[in-house]
Order: sequence, then C-alpha cells, then structure tokens
Amino acid sequence: MMRAWILPTLLVLCGSAVAAGLVFKGNPGTAAAILPVFLALAGVNSPLIFPKSIGAREAQRRSAVDGRPVVFWRPGCTYCMRLRIRLGRSAGRLYWVNIWRDPAGAAAVRAVNDGNETVPTVFVAGRPHTNPDPAWLREQLSPSA
Repeated sequence: MMRAWILPTLLVLCGSAVAAGLVFKGNPGTAAAILPVFLALAGVNSPLIFPKSIGAREAQRRSAVDGRPVVFWRPGCTYCMRLRIRLGRSAGRLYWVNIWRDPAGAAAVRAVNDGNETVPTVFVAGRPHTNPDPAWLREQLSPSA
C-alpha cells in the first residue's frame, strides 16, 4: 500500500519545498502558480483516480459471470493513467486490479507477459491484451460486443 503513495507524496513534498523557496525569495506569485502543478501531478499519479481495486481472483470470478473486462494496473504507470483517462466514465464498468496490492494479480500479469509485470494488461473474455487501445476497449464494453 505504501509503495502506491511514494510518488504522489514526493511530488507534494517537492512542490511544497519549491513553492516555499520561491516565497522566501520574494516570488509568491510564481509559487502560487507552481504548487498547483505539483499537486495536480500528485493527484494524477495517486491511486485516487482509479476505480476501487479488487483482488484478481474476485475480479476473474465476477468477469466470468458478467463478461466485463479485468484491468491489471499499478499506480504511477503512465500507460495505465492514459487508459483510465481515455476510458472516462466507462472505466467504472471494468474490474480494476492493482498488482502492487494483489500478488495473485501480479502473478497473472507475469504469466501472460513473459515474466514481466507489464501493465495495463486487460483480460477480455479470458484473453489477455497488453496495453490495448482505449477506443478498442470501449468497443468491447458496448452491448453489441
């Protein structure tokens, strides 16, 4: 759990230090402009922008029942953030598994990616797709798919 928050925490601390240094140098306007940038970067890199993660076994069980895809991801992954942002509201229709919190999820990803923890790895109808195109994944969520 802590590993997921290291990068966002560092971004907040660095942003605060830079802003404080600018304030002490007499540049409060620049500090006021830079601090929100660091805070936004911390927010985007935090687990908060992703739907609630569940365990791999539970996600696979639910997916077998309703056919919804399972996304294996990890915090700080730019490709995962891209997928999440480009899916928009559709992201809530998928099952999300944080491989840093779930060893079974990490093992499932390694099993289909030559031993690497390459994310995002998406299972659609039981078939793995590594770093799929968000538009293609949205199509898989449509009722006609």
